[in-house]
Amino acid sequence: MTRYDDDLRLAHVLADAVERVTMTRFRTEDLVVESKPDLTPVTDADRAAEEHIRAQLKRTRPRDAVEGEEFDTTGHGPRRWVIDPIDGTKNFVRGVPVWATLIALVDDGHPVIGLVSAPALGRRWWAAQGSGAWSGRSLTSAKRIGVSRVSSLQDASLSYASIASWRKVERHQEFLDLTEVCWRARAYGDFWSYMLVAEGAVDIAAEPELQIYDMAALVPIVTEAGGRFTSLDGRDGCWGGNAVATNGLLHDEVLARIGTA
Repeated sequence: MTRYDDDLRLAHVLADAVERVTMTRFRTEDLVVESKPDLTPVTDADRAAEEHIRAQLKRTRPRDAVEGEEFDTTGHGPRRWVIDPIDGTKNFVRGVPVWATLIALVDDGHPVIGLVSAPALGRRWWAAQGSGAWSGRSLTSAKRIGVSRVSSLQDASLSYASIASWRKVERHQEFLDLTEVCWRARAYGDFWSYMLVAEGAVDIAAEPELQIYDMAALVPIVTEAGGRFTSLDGRDGCWGGNAVATNGLLHDEVLARIGTA
């Protein structure tokens, strides 16, 4: 038992409810797609999913703040739910099943609960501080997961979202060099890269430009699975605007190659 057990159960209830919203809109011909000011896509499903989660949190956790991708932050205080209604919207729009709803609870500045629900893949991952990382369809049907023990880059598998995006942080060549050193490099992308690290199927995941709502739910899952999650400058957590996640054994060497410290 941990102090966050009730919150974790609530996160599963939220995920169950929002899956019905997102899966109803996935691969529908009347999906409404718009461009946000930053030119990234947003669909009516993104907004409906976040509205649904916010409505349930308003009823069940009225004292907690809520931060999401599509709407302004509401509330204040040490406890804040951080929501990405559909991580991987470009995949969602094109009918690719690699997308997920990300639900996190940040308490006093620390991500303490993370849940990733990928219904089109039939997968769900979650963790609460001090309780390990798990994968399954529900709390009662779950398997504990853990990172790999690979200790050499030459034996390591690396996942990323886009090579071109590394130009923005002036680490394009450094990242290319890392892909060539590693045993295998594949663009699984978005949340899935980090869940594969937590499961031990991949050893390194990194992205040069992310928002808090992209990362908050991932941090507890990776760290409770035994891995490390930092920004490119080596700061722990989801506050640096980018991410490096590894099995821990490879972290310092990866930062030495592509970090910005």
